[in-house]
Amino acid sequence: MKYLFRICVLLLFFTSCGTNKSVIDANAIAKKMSARKVARKHVAVNFDKKTIAAKLKVKFDNGKTKENVTVALRLVKDEVLWLKVSKFITILKVKITPTSVQYYSPFFKNYYEGDFSRLAQLFGTTVNFEQLQNILLGQAMQNVKKQKQQLEIKDNAYVLSPKDQSDLFQAFYSVSPSHFKLDKQQIVNSIKQQQLAILYSNYKIIQSEVIPTKISISAQQKKQFTQIDATFKSIKLNTAVNTSFKIPTNYKRLNL
Repeated sequence: MKYLFRICVLLLFFTSCGTNKSVIDANAIAKKMSARKVARKHVAVNFDKKTIAAKLKVKFDNGKTKENVTVALRLVKDEVLWLKVSKFITILKVKITPTSVQYYSPFFKNYYEGDFSRLAQLFGTTVNFEQLQNILLGQAMQNVKKQKQQLEIKDNAYVLSPKDQSDLFQAFYSVSPSHFKLDKQQIVNSIKQQQLAILYSNYKIIQSEVIPTKISISAQQKKQFTQIDATFKSIKLNTAVNTSFKIPTNYKRLNL
């Protein structure tokens, strides 16, 4: 049951400043540019529609368990992230808001309610709703404009990292010169031997928004390793979405 919850978490763990959001230049070269300008351009291409409704195919492998599932996703920006995980039947429903994390399983007849402290344990660092939303949308987990960044060009990408890295973890953000969304973001907690790497291998323009359509997540903790590959099969923006969520009264509560 816990690995299904982690699928949902890790999926999440979905001014123009001269940047045209409706264009992807596949042949763009990462030319010399200041860290401040790259950070500004990256923030400028953030998603600015109200909702997303999408369907995904997700592959999960932790060395012991392999699963292929279908995920229905509904996002109301800055408010609600709603997920339904299915494999022939509905296995799990999830609702995440800025203050709460809930899920229940019609298959196992159990449920969970809590806050972001559990997600912090899974990631090995503080996690909030905005950061999960950014992971899904191809944006840096941290606001790269609020901290001074250092910059290097590597593998034709602008790699941003805070000049003053946290004592708990180090963050690295590879920004594509093609559209200034992320190619990759990596969070490393050396003390706890934890690492989270998120790769964005494909983007698509939908209603002038640059949206990631293939996301690969690698999570490592000491000797444990989890690989998740998510492919978006359909995406609709600014449509009415139903995020209603009610836990059945006869389900057993879980303490994760």
